[in-house]
Amino acid sequence: MRIDAVEVHRVRLPLVSPFTTSFGTQEERVALLVRVVPADAPAGWGECVALADPFYSSEHVAGAQVVIRDYLAPLLMAAPDVHPQTVAVLLEHVVGHRMAKAALEMAVLDAELRELGQSFATWLGATRTRVPSGVSVGIQASIPQLVDQVGEYLDQGYVRIKIKIRPGWDVEPVAALREAYGDIPLQVDANSAYTLADAATLRELDRFGLLLIEQPLYEDDLRLHARLTELLETPVCLDESVVSARAAADAIALGATRVINIKPGRVGGHVEARRIHDIALANGMPVWCGGMLETGIGRAANAALAALPGFTLPGDISASDRFYRRDITEPVRMVDGWIEVPDRPGLGAEPLEDVLAEVTEDVEVLRAH
Repeated sequence: MRIDAVEVHRVRLPLVSPFTTSFGTQEERVALLVRVVPADAPAGWGECVALADPFYSSEHVAGAQVVIRDYLAPLLMAAPDVHPQTVAVLLEHVVGHRMAKAALEMAVLDAELRELGQSFATWLGATRTRVPSGVSVGIQASIPQLVDQVGEYLDQGYVRIKIKIRPGWDVEPVAALREAYGDIPLQVDANSAYTLADAATLRELDRFGLLLIEQPLYEDDLRLHARLTELLETPVCLDESVVSARAAADAIALGATRVINIKPGRVGGHVEARRIHDIALANGMPVWCGGMLETGIGRAANAALAALPGFTLPGDISASDRFYRRDITEPVRMVDGWIEVPDRPGLGAEPLEDVLAEVTEDVEVLRAH
């Protein structure tokens, strides 16, 4: 297909409640949505998962918008023929900016699959029609508040609990949840908040039978993660460290991880995410799909990805109402702990016009010369 125009929509959605991690607190989600308009196919939507500030990664919303406007969209629109598998190649001259690239690839995928009448799950090779729903719980003001919050999520039917941790908020919260709720599927996420000097503290978590500890150390240090993996019984999972299929292969070869969290935006798109899945599957390593507070667009795409056979652990694919009172799409719903995988052509989700108009702060329309 040939792309005639790219629209960049910046939206702002308030969160149901503040979400606190080791790198800060979010009270709202500022996000970029992109819409590609082909000359000879239906338009397609994508979502950039970059956060408002460069704290989770070097990418952030304002920077992603500039990179899409000034570099990526012009490259895409200059190509005579664009397909999902070629987007990464067309954009590779621009170094990094994987989240911005992933948003455009997602939109191209949506457009092509709408034209073909094929669902995203079918295109990916999904083997399931629904996926288990886990929930991510931010750092709370107190342990009793955490226990109460987790209890509400368990009552709603979530099948796995993940809590954010940081130095000083780790062993005691986990112990309290085990005492309150017994042997529930439970994991923790550090977002690179620790160093190898904290190994003794992290070893204390071994007695709680956690599914995994996610990204405990620096994102660019596979060597130290390999050493920590040797010291812990709890499986070490990598998130921020895995930015590509090459990085995933290196982490596996070095023994730096026992589980991989695959986030399509972090690795440059769903084509690369599927490569990482295939590498992990070939090496017998479990993977799961993480979340970035996506709207219903990104959430639908994640559900399709998580339906691939190597995703053997519940991911962060929660219902829309976990974060938003009103999503920009028809709400993603959880039923008895499960999220249905969309089976409509394309991603299976698109913005509701009235909601999109209400939450949109800015729209840039970029046209091919």
